[in-house]
Amino acid sequence: MKNSPSELQVALETSATTTALVYFSSSRPTQFPGATLILGHGAGAGQRSAFMVNIARALSALGLDIVTFNFPYTEQGRRIPDRAPILESCYRSVIEAVRSEVASAKARLFIGGKSMGGRIATQVAAADPQLVLAGLVLLGYPLHPPGRPDQRRDKHLPSIKRPMLFIQGSRDAFGTPVELKPILDALDHHATLHVVEGGDHSFKLSSSQPAKQAAVIADIERTIVEWIHT
Repeated sequence: MKNSPSELQVALETSATTTALVYFSSSRPTQFPGATLILGHGAGAGQRSAFMVNIARALSALGLDIVTFNFPYTEQGRRIPDRAPILESCYRSVIEAVRSEVASAKARLFIGGKSMGGRIATQVAAADPQLVLAGLVLLGYPLHPPGRPDQRRDKHLPSIKRPMLFIQGSRDAFGTPVELKPILDALDHHATLHVVEGGDHSFKLSSSQPAKQAAVIADIERTIVEWIHT
């Protein structure tokens, strides 16, 4: 499965730029309209990490246009994430650039990301109810820091008012599906929870079984595509 992405330079409000990678769909089912999904990376690895590259290529092969990007600290080679306002500003700039440059984003645009990238996407969506989004895809939502269940990051979720797909490992130290489900059930808009049985924060299983692990990842990818199409 090979899909070489196109680079898109995104101007930021700080006068700096960041790089986005656009994985255009290699085959789109004729019965489904086009859609773009922007995915922000997690705190510890950028858009060229194996996780981000593999899921972007897989989802584009299944019919979606996928965009990844680096937050400023990653683009500049720093290890410590920027403060939330800078991360959110960057995400908004990427949305604006993608909507301008990617045709399917003008029709249906979804945002989300892995861990921190997904959390920032939810904060952007919650802060601007006028932002035109079809929904959010959240891969391992960081409900709280590991070992600190009292420090929850869910107060803004009721403000989003868009469909959301949460994909959560049953062993996720940042928040298990058991912790997340009552929060989502209380929302007055549609939130879907897909549980990865035995998966950790990155959906890795506790035992080393390559075939089973590959099947888990493939199921996640199919779930995302089917949810977006429906």
